[in-house]
Amino acid sequence: MSTVVAASILINAGVDPIVQIASRNRNRLALISDLIGAAALGVTSLLLVRGHHAPKEFKPRPKPVLDVNAAELIRIASTVNQGLGISHSPDFYIGGLVLAHRPKKSWNGKLLADKIDAGAGYLQTHICMDIEVLKTFMKRLVDNGIVRRTSIIGATAILGSAEDARWLRENRRNVLIPDSVVDRLEQASDPRQEGINICTEILHAMLDIPGISGANIMAAQDLATIPETIDAAGLPQ
Repeated sequence: MSTVVAASILINAGVDPIVQIASRNRNRLALISDLIGAAALGVTSLLLVRGHHAPKEFKPRPKPVLDVNAAELIRIASTVNQGLGISHSPDFYIGGLVLAHRPKKSWNGKLLADKIDAGAGYLQTHICMDIEVLKTFMKRLVDNGIVRRTSIIGATAILGSAEDARWLRENRRNVLIPDSVVDRLEQASDPRQEGINICTEILHAMLDIPGISGANIMAAQDLATIPETIDAAGLPQ
């Protein structure tokens, strides 16, 4: 489903959505159309990304457009934010994605800086369930001052089974799920509950990482596990 259409359904239900728009398979005119449409619906928050390859089993294979990259899409949204003479001037809070990793000494965070310069008010990590990697990455962002320029949101997932974890690792190359997480799900008598337990532990660990401003919790399939995890972690909703 179109994310803008999904946003309309959520807004009508009284939910304030964060709308994700990907540049991979649309040209800039189509992207501008989506942005203006989102503004007309009353969308206030955006997550602008390059987008993923379609899963391997998706046939026939779609051809990517790649007219603009993620930083350029953020800049386009920032320009739309300025009005462009349209009757309803949007007030988007714009964000982008960042890959948590162990930076080399030579890493200067240019891709992050480009997104911030383009207008990103926050950057959300891809799903990272390796806390040691996240700690190392965030330390570099604190040391080089990036966290003073934008907010960093850590993303994690509630996995319902080892199969869910393997699918994500095979089809979403920027997702970090360590073998230890897969093993716990494989060995658990109740994988659903174990997925909630793992996510709760990660959320607690994030609270102690300097520079992280919040968390995004995603569920592989069972959305009901999200409020359950928030309750289990003792987090405010």
